[in-house]
Amino acid sequence: MNRGNREKRGAASPFKQALIAAFAASILLIQACGASGGNASPSGSETGGTGGTAGTSQTAEASAPAGNVPPVLNYGYIGSNDKNLPGGAEGWGFYKGIIQEELKKYGIREVKLTGFPNGPDQTESLISGRLDFGTLGDTPAIIAYASGAKTRLINQPSITTVGYLISRSDGPKTLEELKGKTIAIQKGSYMHRYVVGLLKDAGITDYKLVHMLIPDAQAALAGNDVDAMTNTGYTAQKLLADGYTLIDDSTRHPELHGTSVTVVSERYLAKFPDFPKVWREARLKALEDLKQHEEEYYQFIADLNKSTVETAKKVNPISELEEEPFTQEGLERLAGTKNFLVEEGLAKKDFNIDDWILKTE
Repeated sequence: MNRGNREKRGAASPFKQALIAAFAASILLIQACGASGGNASPSGSETGGTGGTAGTSQTAEASAPAGNVPPVLNYGYIGSNDKNLPGGAEGWGFYKGIIQEELKKYGIREVKLTGFPNGPDQTESLISGRLDFGTLGDTPAIIAYASGAKTRLINQPSITTVGYLISRSDGPKTLEELKGKTIAIQKGSYMHRYVVGLLKDAGITDYKLVHMLIPDAQAALAGNDVDAMTNTGYTAQKLLADGYTLIDDSTRHPELHGTSVTVVSERYLAKFPDFPKVWREARLKALEDLKQHEEEYYQFIADLNKSTVETAKKVNPISELEEEPFTQEGLERLAGTKNFLVEEGLAKKDFNIDDWILKTE
């Protein structure tokens, strides 16, 4: 690519430079503030929801904590809903009490769940010590780790997170028509990585990216303040049902799919070194149970997202929930995302994925 054109595109524009500077500054500030630790307040689930941290606590009776294991575990995830639960095997496990039952064997009496509107917000809470661990998109988790966040990767719950690029019914209908246009993205999210990678592959450099959370981006798109927006699952399906235009989605470019990752702070691992193994086993029990109750699970997911069972089966098929902590395909996608973020300057420094992963026997 002609370097002279990088000034025009989102990945090398003043916007990107500001993104990198702002993210680095927030990392330094949070690390300075994080020395005092602290617990997260509970909460939220649909990816890209308005989120927040007013959520719920999942409590189980238990004996005294084993060793140095804290009796309260703070877990973060992406989204917000009335049930204050995530989706996937994790959400089902909390909903049914399967995970709480497993964790109480190790002295964990309460799990506080906190929903966030996006990954960068969640990583800030993890770095500051308000969270012990969390599940989020790979892009913000990679950016945080490359910036010095003391986290370890313990599994990839899903390796097929689909990104969408949507415009109004009278807006751009092809990638070529996005030249000179403004696109709303969630900076530092996998959707950011998707749209930049998509336009790079298409050879399009003349566009502008603006950071907006999904509700704001929807309003801006409807009001003709932006020409297109990146989106995810349920929100995208609702817009398309309302007549909006699908310009592209990552099912056409599997290498641009996002993956979800679960990371734990090194601070928490120092207190509970066996946590990764315990968590993987608890999640697997939840996954095995939901596979025995598929229709009930899809209804649970539909209720979380105020959608239908039919849409839940389309957006969150059980087949995309991974049994193994890591798969070859998942690690290849993760490495591809990391390499892209380093190349584009969105990740502060390169690193070996194997150094981030915490494997257990």
